[in-house]
Amino acid sequence: MGIRDLREQSVIRRGQDLVDFLRSRPLEPRYSVGVWYFSPAASRFHDRYQPASSIEERLERIARLAPLGVVGVEAHYPNEINEDNLETWQRFSRESGIRIVTVVPLLFWDADFEFGSLSSPIAQRRKKAVERTIKTLELNRELGTDFAVVWPGIDGFEQPFGANLADARRRFVDGLVEAMETVPGVRIAFEPKPYEPRGRILFGTTAEGLWLSHLVESKLHHPENRRLLEQGHALVCLNPEVGHMMMAYEDLAYSFSLAMEAGRLAHTHWNGQPLGGYDLDLPVGTVSPEQLESALYALKMHGYRELFGLDLNPERMPPEEAVRISIEAINAAADRINELDHEAIVWAAEHPDRARGWIERYLVRVRAPHPERLEPLPRPPIS
Repeated sequence: MGIRDLREQSVIRRGQDLVDFLRSRPLEPRYSVGVWYFSPAASRFHDRYQPASSIEERLERIARLAPLGVVGVEAHYPNEINEDNLETWQRFSRESGIRIVTVVPLLFWDADFEFGSLSSPIAQRRKKAVERTIKTLELNRELGTDFAVVWPGIDGFEQPFGANLADARRRFVDGLVEAMETVPGVRIAFEPKPYEPRGRILFGTTAEGLWLSHLVESKLHHPENRRLLEQGHALVCLNPEVGHMMMAYEDLAYSFSLAMEAGRLAHTHWNGQPLGGYDLDLPVGTVSPEQLESALYALKMHGYRELFGLDLNPERMPPEEAVRISIEAINAAADRINELDHEAIVWAAEHPDRARGWIERYLVRVRAPHPERLEPLPRPPIS
């Protein structure tokens, strides 16, 4: 499996170099979807609002989304993709042209993981989690995916008093190292989340995810892993989810830029989410559209070329409709971003003392249905 080259993300541009880059590199989103939300999940609060669907039925529905720009699909091992139905998935990919972009180890559902998966203090439970991660990495290698997302949803705590938190983090790191050394050359895309289902999840923010990346990579010694690292490729990258970032009160543009500055933004998960609260997974654009725009502009500044994964929970609408809304919201925002006056924006950002309030007023006009009704806004005195 080849490693996608993310190294360009870390280049920091400024001045005319940045202007030229923004003008020459349009943001052109391509999308992946998760197979899990094409069949309604059970809830502790209400019954399913739509009938459950088999994997075959879900894949048929996803195949019909290709004209919208869906080029990838994501699935968990072993509940959604496994050795028994692998041919079904491969046939779907051949016939639809939609790639399997990641296979995710299911490390949060089983009763055996009650007290954690890779971080579990119970040896046999932790061994099961490590073995499942190894099998998932092997499947990613066999299918030629881009990465394996790892989400430690059940690795955390509610009661911190007396908990050996450093040891729990170390167990998680060492478990991931063991899997990656057993199946070398497969990239991890770690997905942070601050809480839910645990009261506090290990490595739950973007910054903590970057710290995890360094901890794991510092312990990789297999020749194939070392070769890739020495070439400057990151093996432990990030798959930040908008909803999780907003739950943690992160600023999307800032957090995405942190990951890209490190050359580690392998994938992104998109949805709508108010600050804090539980994980809603609303369609994109329904909440905080200004965060969407600033995030997309940050991605454009760093030359992001990876997929926009849609991680949704469409309880009260067909999943196809939630996907359609989200793609329309991102595409429309990307069009606005691509057509901005990049020269004026870059100059104003680099000369804040000479352009007080200009970017804010400019954005008002970009978003206004009738900007001609507003007072004319002169361009900054670019020199």
